[in-house]
Order: sequence, then structure tokens, then C-alpha cells
Amino acid sequence: MARKKIALIGSGNIGGVLAQLLAVRELGDILLFDILEGLPLGKSLDILETSSVAGFDADLQGTNDYADIKGADLVVVSAGLARKPGMSRDDLITTNSKVMHAVATAIREYAPDALVIVISNPLDVMVTICQKITGFPKQRVIGMAGVLDSSRFATFIALELNVSVKDVRALVLGGHGDDMVPLIRFANVSGIPVMELLEKKYGTARAEEVMASLVTRTRHAGGEIVGLLKTGSAFYSPAASVITMIEAIFKDQKRVLPVCALLEGEYGVDGYYVGVPCVIGANGVEQVIELALTSEERAMFDESVSHVKDLVDSLNL
Repeated sequence: MARKKIALIGSGNIGGVLAQLLAVRELGDILLFDILEGLPLGKSLDILETSSVAGFDADLQGTNDYADIKGADLVVVSAGLARKPGMSRDDLITTNSKVMHAVATAIREYAPDALVIVISNPLDVMVTICQKITGFPKQRVIGMAGVLDSSRFATFIALELNVSVKDVRALVLGGHGDDMVPLIRFANVSGIPVMELLEKKYGTARAEEVMASLVTRTRHAGGEIVGLLKTGSAFYSPAASVITMIEAIFKDQKRVLPVCALLEGEYGVDGYYVGVPCVIGANGVEQVIELALTSEERAMFDESVSHVKDLVDSLNL
């Protein structure tokens, strides 16, 4: 059986790490694209030359020609500018929206049957542009954000409680911005509510303060990394998060994952991409799972959605 063809649009830090992870897991043959001459060819060759020692069978190629993505089963878009210290994801909107227009047009022309995962920021806007320009069904154009944000939330919880992150479950909804919504009520360690464990450790009042700090750190986790790196943004964790989504699709795992999906009435939202839990399988987004939110959770979610709407509407798509 022929291997899947995976086209990575953008060969920067995320594209390079993602290509390596895909190859090592033998999820398919990988094509790296970038507008910078030589960059995708050099990175793909470098990764390919590890195949003997890493023990994987996968073909890796690089290109500066969009036409080479022809026949791709899946396209991952990470192209665009990365954040610099002091910038929000929203500050990238003008430049990256132009990049996404070009990318989506090429996908529509050369890979009309592909499923698309968008990583570029501001995520909620970029995935919206991609879906509108390609005209693909909503199930086949997905934004990666919730998997990453939830992973960050889980990681911070594990560090605070000194437990294995393997046993922590956490969920973040809403837009991929500073007003994202980590759902405290759903966070647990092997089924034990995180707040219960924090209260046992610190007492009720202190537990609430600690959780508030974990929520704040989750919301600003990307900015924390940007501030430390100074010359770029996160790339290991976004790439690993995309791998989770790709495996769910290629292996038809029916994973319940928080992703940026187009809502058509769910959560009271119509016609906008927002981060919500979905069933992810061979067809992409196969089901949107609608949670019964408390009034407080709903207020935070609505505020986050309002910000997404403002950004999207500002572009007059």
C-alpha cells in the first residue's frame, strides 16, 4: 500500500521538527515547501540522512514550487511570521493573512482532495481564511491550537502537583489567544479533580490562587516562550501537537481532541472557527462535542469568541 503524502507548507522551526517527527513515526512521505530558496531542500535532505540511524522508511523532499504538493493527502500550514517579544498573536494578522491567501489558493489548485491543518497565527483567523479560499468542506480544514493549549495546561498542573503528566487530563476551549478558556472543572489526575488535590495540598483559599496562576500561565504560555527565545516562538510543542492530530486522522482513531473547528450553531456560534472538543478521525472533524458550560465558563467562552469574531470581521472575508 502506498504511503500517505504529507505536504508541509513552511519549512521553519515548526516545519522542520514536524517533518522529523512524521518521518520517525513513519506516518507518510513528506514534502517540505518554503519560498526561501534551498531551505526546504536542505532540511529534507538532512532529515532523510538520519533514516539509517533512526531506523525509518519515509521519503523526504523539499521544494520551492507549490505545484509539487500535487496529490497530497494532508497539508499542514505553518507558513508566516513568528512572534517577537512584546507581540501578541493578533499583531501578525496583516502579514500572515496575505501569506495564507497565497497558500490556500495553491492548496485549492494543487491538492483539492487534501485535509488541511493550520498552525499559523493568529490561528482562528488563518484557518478561517484557508477554509474560505479553498472552499473545502469544514470537516477538512482544521486549526491546531486546543491540543497545544491543553497540553500546556496539563503540564503546568503536573509540575505543580508533582505527578506524572501522563495521568493529567486538561481541556482548553475558545480562541487561541490570551482570553482562551482553560476549564478548571474538567481538569483531573486519573479522574481525581485537580482542585480537590490542590485543596488537600494548600487549603481552599490558597488552592484557588494557585489554580488562577496556572490558568494565567496557560493563557500566556506562548508569550512566555517568545520572551525567553527572543528570536522566535514555540516550535517543539506545536509540532508534537500536530502529530497527535495527524495520527488520529491517518489511523482513524476517533480521538476526542480540542481543535479549532467551524461551528454552525454549536455553543451558540454560527460561522466562526473556535476551539472546541471534537471527534477526529479519517474524515477530519467528524463530530463537534457540545459541553454544558456553567454561567461563568460560558461568559469566558463568549468573551473569547467575541475576540475571534472581531478579528475575523476586521478582514471582511
